[in-house]
Amino acid sequence: QVQLVESGGGLVQAGGSLKLSCAASGRTFSNSVMGWFRQAPGKEREFVAAVGQSGVITTYAGSVKGRFTISRDNAKNTVSLQMNSLKPEDTAVYYCAARLGFTIDINERVWDSWGQGTQVTVSA
Repeated sequence: QVQLVESGGGLVQAGGSLKLSCAASGRTFSNSVMGWFRQAPGKEREFVAAVGQSGVITTYAGSVKGRFTISRDNAKNTVSLQMNSLKPEDTAVYYCAARLGFTIDINERVWDSWGQGTQVTVSA
């Protein structure tokens, strides 16, 4: 498994930007697809974005497409989520996740490893 630690959350005004980072340890990082999920108060955890092993293939939820960008650095074992044009509805705890293999799947149940989460709050 991969151990994951998120950072970069915080409070930002609507329209602002934040960049989340996830540091991974373990031998399987480069063999894993990486993703970000989020959970807002009173709601289920939902898929946000994912990136394939090489960093070329990316997938986004419709609600963030065009505003968020996921990327990874396999040399540094990190994955990032650049969030622009933030909206109050983006407020949530954001989780980094890893899934061994090639397939990107938006179902959280098939992901193998999770970070502890980082809070993102967007004020109106």
